[in-house]
Amino acid sequence: MNKKLSSIIKAGESKVKKSQAGVKKRANSIFAAMSVAHVDDDDIIVKPSKMQGETISKGHKNYELMLNLQLGIRHSVGRPAPATSLDLRDTAFNPKEKIWTRFPPQGSKHTPPHQSSAFKWKDYCPLVFRTLRKLFKVDPADYMISICGDDALRVLSSPGKSGSFFYSTNDDKYMIKTMKKSEVKVLIRMLQAYYNHVRAFENTLVTKFFGLHCVKMTGHAHKKVRFVIMGNLFCTKYAIHRRFDLKGSSQGRLTDKPESEIDSTTTLKDLDLNFIFRLQKSWFQEFSRQVDRDCDFLEQERIMDYSLLVGIHFIQISRTGEPLTTEASISQVQTSSGDGDQASGEAAPELSRLGINMPAQAELAMRRNDCELAMEPMGEYCDVILILGIIDILQDYDISKKLEHAYKSFHYDPSSISAVDPSQYSRRFRDFIFRIFTQDTT
Repeated sequence: MNKKLSSIIKAGESKVKKSQAGVKKRANSIFAAMSVAHVDDDDIIVKPSKMQGETISKGHKNYELMLNLQLGIRHSVGRPAPATSLDLRDTAFNPKEKIWTRFPPQGSKHTPPHQSSAFKWKDYCPLVFRTLRKLFKVDPADYMISICGDDALRVLSSPGKSGSFFYSTNDDKYMIKTMKKSEVKVLIRMLQAYYNHVRAFENTLVTKFFGLHCVKMTGHAHKKVRFVIMGNLFCTKYAIHRRFDLKGSSQGRLTDKPESEIDSTTTLKDLDLNFIFRLQKSWFQEFSRQVDRDCDFLEQERIMDYSLLVGIHFIQISRTGEPLTTEASISQVQTSSGDGDQASGEAAPELSRLGINMPAQAELAMRRNDCELAMEPMGEYCDVILILGIIDILQDYDISKKLEHAYKSFHYDPSSISAVDPSQYSRRFRDFIFRIFTQDTT
C-alpha cells in the first residue's frame, strides 16, 4: 500500500498510472533539497536545508531600493509618537493622511546621511498602521531589526500574473510585496473596515498588514515603488512539505510546472490537491466560524479572487520520502487557547492557534479527472500540522475583472472561472473549503 500511497502523494491523481519507479524518482527529487533532522528505526523527519530566494547584496539591481526601504522604515518606526489608543478617530483613515519625507544623500535635520541616491519616502495612514502593529503585538524594536538589521532582504520571486515582486526578511517574519496603485487604493478604501475586523476577531485568517509605503526615486530611475509589509504565514519551525493556493475555482487551477521541477517550495493549486483535512471538533467549529466571518467581511468590501494558502507539515516521513499513514486519532499539539484540545506531543512542541500549527489528519483522496474539484476519499490518513490563512485580499471587482468574467464566460463554464462577482465568489469559496476541511468523527 505504501507504493500506491507514494504515487498519489508524489505524482498526483493524474499520474497514478505511471510506473512505480517513476514515482519513487519523483519522491526522491521532492525531498532531495531537505536535510535529515531526526532518524530512528521507523521514520525520518525532514527540514528544508536552505532559505528560499536570492539575497540582495551590493551590485544587485534592487540593492538601492532595499537601502531606501530600510532607511524609510527606520525613520517611520523610530519617529517619536505619543501613546496611541486602539480607538482611532475617523480622520486617521482619511486617504489624505500621508507623510512625505525627503532623504538627501548628505542627510537632513530629520534623516541620516546615506550612500544611496536622493529619494522621497511616503507613509500612508501612519497612525493606523502604527496601531495595527500594536494590535498585532509587534515590538517596534524587533520590527526594525527584522527589516532594517544587518541581514539583507531576499527576493522570493519575479513578477507573476500580478506583476508584483516579493521580498522576505532574513528571519522570515515579514513579507514585503510591491503593489500597483489600484491595490493601494483598495487597501486605503477598506482600511477602516479591515481595522475593525481584525480588532474584533483576534483569530482572523486574513493577511496581517503592518505598513504601507512608497519610495519615489530621483535621478535616472525616477520611479515610484509602492509596497506593503505583511506577516509571513509560513514563519514556523515546521518544515512545509506541501503548499496549496486554493480558490474554489477550476479553470486554470492546475500547476503548469513539469513533474521534475515540483518540490516542497512549489505552490500547488486546486486541481493539484489530493487531500481532505479532518479537524478535531473544537478546531473545526472555530475554523468554520472564522472562515464565515472573514468571507462576510471580504464580500461586504466587494473583494474577490482571494485564496486560502495552506502549508502542510507531515509529522512522520519514511526513509523513502513517503508520509507515513496511520489509523490512530489526530496527533495532539499544545494549544494556546481553548481552540483545540489541551495536550502535548513530542512531534509538535510549538504552541498552536487557529491557522497556526493546527493538528489534523490529511486523508488521501482521488480526483475523478483533471477538470473537476470533487474528490473521493480513500481511507488512508497522514498526521499533519497545518498552517493556513486567507491571502490576496486586495482585488476588488473592478472593470478589468468584469471584462475578464465576460470574456472567459464565452470560452469556459462561468462557474469554473475565478473572476466572478464577490457574492458568488464568497459562496463558491466557502462551499469548496468546507468540502475539503471536515470534522473528524472518529
